[in-house]
Amino acid sequence: MRNQYDIIVVGGGHAGLEASWAAANLGARVGLVTLDPTKIGVMSCNPAIGGLAKGQIVREIDALGGMMGVVTDKTGVMFKTLNSSRGPAVRGPRAQCDKHAYAETARAMATSRDEITILAGAVEEILLDGTRVRGALMRAGDDVIELLAPAVVLTTGTFMRGLMHRGQVRTPGGRVGEAPAVGISAALEQMGFELGRLKTGTPPRLRRSTIDWDGLDAQLGDSPPTPFSEMTNDGVWNVRTGEPGIPRASFPAIGQLECRITRTTAEAHEAIRANLHRAPLYNGQLDSTGPRYCPSIEDKIVRFPDRESHHVFLEPESHRDESVYCNGISSSLPDEVQQQIVHLMPGCERAEILRYGYAVEYDMVRPHQIDATCMTKRYAGFFLAGQINGTTGYEEAAGQGLLAGLNAAKFASGESLVTLGREEAYIGVMMDDLVTKTPTEPYRMFTSRAEHRLTLRADNAADRLTEKGRTLGLIDDHRWERFTTRRREVAHIDTIIEEAVADGRRLRELVKQPHFGIDDLVATIGTEYSRGAALTALAERQYAGYIARQQAETRRQADMEHRRIPGAIQIESIPGLRAEAREALAKFQPATIGQAGRLEGVNPADVSLLLVAMRRRAQRSS
Repeated sequence: MRNQYDIIVVGGGHAGLEASWAAANLGARVGLVTLDPTKIGVMSCNPAIGGLAKGQIVREIDALGGMMGVVTDKTGVMFKTLNSSRGPAVRGPRAQCDKHAYAETARAMATSRDEITILAGAVEEILLDGTRVRGALMRAGDDVIELLAPAVVLTTGTFMRGLMHRGQVRTPGGRVGEAPAVGISAALEQMGFELGRLKTGTPPRLRRSTIDWDGLDAQLGDSPPTPFSEMTNDGVWNVRTGEPGIPRASFPAIGQLECRITRTTAEAHEAIRANLHRAPLYNGQLDSTGPRYCPSIEDKIVRFPDRESHHVFLEPESHRDESVYCNGISSSLPDEVQQQIVHLMPGCERAEILRYGYAVEYDMVRPHQIDATCMTKRYAGFFLAGQINGTTGYEEAAGQGLLAGLNAAKFASGESLVTLGREEAYIGVMMDDLVTKTPTEPYRMFTSRAEHRLTLRADNAADRLTEKGRTLGLIDDHRWERFTTRRREVAHIDTIIEEAVADGRRLRELVKQPHFGIDDLVATIGTEYSRGAALTALAERQYAGYIARQQAETRRQADMEHRRIPGAIQIESIPGLRAEAREALAKFQPATIGQAGRLEGVNPADVSLLLVAMRRRAQRSS
């Protein structure tokens, strides 16, 4: 077996896939290590991609040449833009996917790359040469194999000492039927990393034929649907391997499905309250923290005691089986209590539960130990991405994976590492948040986290990042050609808006009206342009005044935001610095003044003292 690579990626989930793909796009030889290669790309929880703020991340991944948008467009069974009645800055594209097709497509794309070698096994140790990585130790059956590489990307998901809970039953594992990764946690602790413990959960799955499907209100997708990937429009998915694409006329690529909506009941809430002593979250069995914004049904009942019902969305998981995901009742209660909850929901009185919900707790590495490139501060060439950094969600994991894979490839070839600014991308916002704040719960992206959200929209992700991706080597010729065509379209549409007259009025005035939407614009300019280009041209016009002010403020803050803090500066010797600020600066080791100012425990006066110390040091050095 070949054991020399440019990069070793540990884990075949969404972070590991994007890391491998990005590194391969830069020509790096990648060894992708996973416990079970048949599980690559599996959607462990809800088979949906995107949503509010998350959809922006997927579009950014696509703009940087990533996989997720492409795979979603190939396997989506319901595409819907959330917040469609509100402004473009807070809209979130989302797609329900066929979970089997998604995983198969992701695996096929990964295995199609000559640069990626998939290895079955468990990494139990990171090999070091002092403070630099030199590879990883993999156990495959009875064999222990040294995999050598100058860079390693660790993406373990929920598998590090994973423990699943359902009632009083505890089962080791990262997800149903799959063993945990145990050795790597101990190895990381021996390397000096501070670990934490988080939890997440999943709801029961029901058999569709046992639900009164037609008696429930339908949830429909958009018509026409909007694809995630810029490459969907012209039918080229993977030009590097010659894989045939899907013509624009045939998008969506597979049959679309409807969802249904039901609700919990007061009787179900009483059953939950009566059994809280059997819930791992409330009986002391679980002491780790779960996501506040995606709580279990038992957590909802405790936090919102006056609510008599909560919406539950019934979402089919695939064309190939009858499994229906119950979005809204994540639970780790005992089986018989979950049955009560389900059977008390309208339309589900006779529903058969195919798989019960459960909670899973797992180890993570506290992210103050990485920088915004995803590389650890302690060991050069060692990168972390995904839930290991305390995040939740496929999209957040994939965004980190892309950045980690890109930087691992850059590191392996001796090039400078790359960061994304808060003003450039939601991925940049996420990374900055992770390295400046101590997570007390799994981190989830929201539009409210982005102060530049007027310019960080889903519709303009290609315009924001494709050129940067091209410079970094992530974007191939065909994708670049597609982008330049889009850019010309946006410019041409903008010219039409500026010059055209409709209904006796200047179009440039009409587009400012609150009621004027994309369908109105398309009806005016015709359908020869892509809908995506029209969406961006319209949004830029509607937000023009706000964007100008935001850009002026961004320029004003840019110096402080990107002014680097010298590594040699002695934080403990800065006179007048408060103990709390001194502790925060020492713990997080911010790279820039902007990051320092966002640390918990650091106030503007502390930043001023830091700037004075930097100025004095520069004067002594000159």
